[in-house]
Amino acid sequence: MAGKKTAKVPRAAYEQELLRLQTELVKLQEWVRAEGTRLVVVFEGRDAAGKGGTIKRVSEHLNPRVARTVALPKPTERERTQWYFQRYVEHLPAAGEIVLLDRSWYNRAGVEHVMGFCTKEEYQLFLRQCPIFERMLVEEGILLRKYWFSVSDTEQQKRFRQRLKDPTRRWKLSPMDLESITRWEAYSRAKDEMLVHTDISEAPWFVVESDDKRRARLNMIAHLLGSVPYHEVPPPVLKLPPRPPSTGYQRPPRDLQTYVPDHAASL
Repeated sequence: MAGKKTAKVPRAAYEQELLRLQTELVKLQEWVRAEGTRLVVVFEGRDAAGKGGTIKRVSEHLNPRVARTVALPKPTERERTQWYFQRYVEHLPAAGEIVLLDRSWYNRAGVEHVMGFCTKEEYQLFLRQCPIFERMLVEEGILLRKYWFSVSDTEQQKRFRQRLKDPTRRWKLSPMDLESITRWEAYSRAKDEMLVHTDISEAPWFVVESDDKRRARLNMIAHLLGSVPYHEVPPPVLKLPPRPPSTGYQRPPRDLQTYVPDHAASL
């Protein structure tokens, strides 16, 4: 990672600023819904670069009917015969929706290319077609934001070791992740080549330095908010109605229903 090393963001300051930014994300969401805007946010980067944690913080307080996360599995045999971008098109947002892409069509420029899951011809075709595809999205009126999370090899290995030891995060570590350690330079070259071809003025790449997860999350969210010309939409005026008087309804006896055991009482 380029740039001088900076001190980690203190937890108290991080949590306070994160809540403020998440409040702004809710305002952004309501503006997207009111204006019928379509917003796509691409999250890319190396394994363990912090994409998933950032997506979780972005979507934490948003309405899942408005903002949804798309993380596609490996393509089926049928999808392999389609135009490469085809299976991503069906997940693009309609009016008033936000789509967060946890990895995206850029799989072809990274994992598929480095691991040999696509041919050289398919890879070169992707590099030619991707800028055209993204220009079409922007011309259609879709707001497209692309973020590359950059993590150092030292920090990546530290996070891999933590995942190996933590049973709640062990599922995040796959054989493909371990393979990426031995192909660090190959992934670096693939990323550099990808940026050369796809860092276009209509849809530029924004690099997020992510060795400090807290700093990365705050920086990415703040940049996203600053890049969209949203404004606060006044919420509808709501008033709780008075509860009507009882008509004599009584709940059935508790022994007629099955309740979950009170596990909390044993703590």
